Amino acid sequence: MFIPLYDANSLKYIKLQYVTLTLIALNVLIFCLTSLSDTASNAAAIGFGYIPAVMHHTAALPPEFDFVPSTFTYVTYAFLHANIWHLGGNMLFLWVFGDNVEDAMGHIKFLIFYLLCAAAGAFLHGTLDPMSEGPLIGASAAIAGVIMAYLLLHPRVRVWVLAFGRIPLRIPALYPLLLWVGIQFVMVITHGEDRISWSGHVGGIIAGALLLIPFKRRSVPLFDRAIVSPRAVVVDKQSEQTPPEPPSTRWGR
Repeated sequence: MFIPLYDANSLKYIKLQYVTLTLIALNVLIFCLTSLSDTASNAAAIGFGYIPAVMHHTAALPPEFDFVPSTFTYVTYAFLHANIWHLGGNMLFLWVFGDNVEDAMGHIKFLIFYLLCAAAGAFLHGTLDPMSEGPLIGASAAIAGVIMAYLLLHPRVRVWVLAFGRIPLRIPALYPLLLWVGIQFVMVITHGEDRISWSGHVGGIIAGALLLIPFKRRSVPLFDRAIVSPRAVVVDKQSEQTPPEPPSTRWGR
């Protein structure tokens, strides 16, 4: 429905979003390695993807695919992608929105937040479809958590998007992101679990909303609320009165 391109939202606390960049690089590297052949791609999906039936002990992996303990797949699945479009879409959203969420949380907290949102997506997917033997792969749940955090932090920031994949628009983030979030919930109700794990997206969204407040810096406001920057008080020696406080600074223009 829309493709994010750019947001004019400068970093306030960090100089470089190196966790976001590292996650993008790692996803691209793993995709390149697992796409060398169909055999490698299938083996990675089975061995590192999240399989609800395996997690709920109603099915077992063949020994040759038992690469990691099944609990690890709550996270490992999020670094695998089915094709270049799957990878590109997720990484584009992470590129546009991840830096400001990382800025609001700090590097380590953002990494933990990202992985927990991925795990929450897998958990909800497995809860709603516990007998599924198909591997869940993709960073979509983690990205959904990032999108939800950005929506709560910077709804007023204007972003450039391609509406319907072709119409460039510069609009407040509130409109495309809230629409995207709403669609995920609608699709869970109307489509259930098909080739796209809508419940995985919803799990990431819920985790993003719940984890944002405990993970963000205390000085970072929600909803682009104005903050008054601390400044020295200057006293007029003639009148001995304090001049009016300077205008507040709004974060996330």
